[in-house]
Amino acid sequence: MADAPVAFAAYAGQTGAVGGSRNPIRWWTGLDRPLRALPRWAAALALALVAASFAWSAIAVGGFETPDGRSRAIVVTEDGFGDIALYEHINRRMAAGEGYYQAALAEHRRHGYPAEPFVTVRTPVMAWGAKVWGAGGWRVVALVLLLANVVAWTGALSHRTVSAERVGVALLIFVGGLAVFNDRYGVVHDLLAGLFVSLALGLYRPGRWWPSWLAAAAGLAIRELALPFVLLWAALALAERRWREFAAIVALLALFVLGMALHAGAVAAARLPGDGVSGGWAEMLGPMMFLSSLLQLTPLLVLPPTVAAPFALLPLLGWAGLGGRTGLFASLWFVGFALFVALFARAGNFYWVLLVLPAYAGGLALAPRALRDLLAALRGLG
Repeated sequence: MADAPVAFAAYAGQTGAVGGSRNPIRWWTGLDRPLRALPRWAAALALALVAASFAWSAIAVGGFETPDGRSRAIVVTEDGFGDIALYEHINRRMAAGEGYYQAALAEHRRHGYPAEPFVTVRTPVMAWGAKVWGAGGWRVVALVLLLANVVAWTGALSHRTVSAERVGVALLIFVGGLAVFNDRYGVVHDLLAGLFVSLALGLYRPGRWWPSWLAAAAGLAIRELALPFVLLWAALALAERRWREFAAIVALLALFVLGMALHAGAVAAARLPGDGVSGGWAEMLGPMMFLSSLLQLTPLLVLPPTVAAPFALLPLLGWAGLGGRTGLFASLWFVGFALFVALFARAGNFYWVLLVLPAYAGGLALAPRALRDLLAALRGLG
C-alpha cells in the first residue's frame, strides 16, 4: 500500500464501507505497519516532530523542577513522613484490630494528610490484603504479575514482531517493573494497579477478552486512576461493535461506581471536623512532568537527564508503529495518560506514571522498527 488513502480504499472495498458506514478504527487496526503506510509528506512531518521532540526533551529536562531525592520514597510531608510510611502505619493499626477507615483517617489526621475529597484516601483493597498475607505477600503478587506481563506480552506480539523484537520487549518490560524488588514498594497502590493494567492490555484477544477484564477490574479496584484505561477500552469496543465485550465493560464501570460510592460513604463517616482538604490537582505542569517522572521511577535514573529524556519518549514512537488493535490501544492509552499527568499531576504525584509501567517500557524495543518504517515511507517504499 503506497499511502494511507490507498490503504483505506482497499479496506473499504473489502468491507463494503464505500457508500456506507466507514470505521476508521477497523481500518487502522487492519494496517500491519501503519507508519510505513503514510504518504511522503506525512512521514517527513512525523520525522521532524520526532527530532523536535527529542531536542525539546533533552533541553527542557535540565530546567524542570522535579521532586528531590527524599521524595523518591513516593511523597514526603514537612515532618519527613511519606506515603509509604502512611500505608505501613495503617496496616499495623489494622493488624492490631482497627478497621480500615478508622485507621486510615487517624493516620491522615495525625500526619497532616487531607481526608477530603474522599479519593485522597486509598481504597481498602491492598490494606485488606496486607492484613491477610502482609506487605510481603503483595510483593510476591507484584513479582508474579511482572512475570505474567513478560509472558503475556510475548504472546500478544507473536504475530506482529520478529523474535529479536519480542525478546527486547520482554526484557524491557521486566526492567520497567524492577520497582517490585524494592523492599517497601509492596504497599504502593499505583505499582500494583499498573501491573494489572499492563497485564490487561497484554492479555487481550478479540475472542477471549475475559482474562483482560479480570485484570482491569483488579487494577481499578486498587487505584481509581485506572479508570481512563477502562473508558478507552469501552470506547474501542463500542467503535468496533463488540457488543458483549462492551456490555461487560459497562458492567465493570457500574461496579466501580457502586464501589466508589460505598468508599465515599465510609470515608465521610470516619471524617472529623477540621480534617484536611486537598488543594486540588490541576497544576498543569506540562509534558515534562510525565517524562521526569519516568526518569525517576525507571533505570533511566542512572543516565544523565539530557540523554535519558529522549529515551523516555521513544516507547511512544515504538507503540505507534506496531499496528493492529494492540498498537492503537497502547498508543492511545500511553499518550492519553501522559496528557492526564501533564494537566493534573502535582510535583509530588510523579508516582502516577507507575500506572503505565511496565508495558510502556516495552515500546522502546519497537522504536527501531517505527523509525525504519518512517524512513521507508519517506522514500516512497511503503
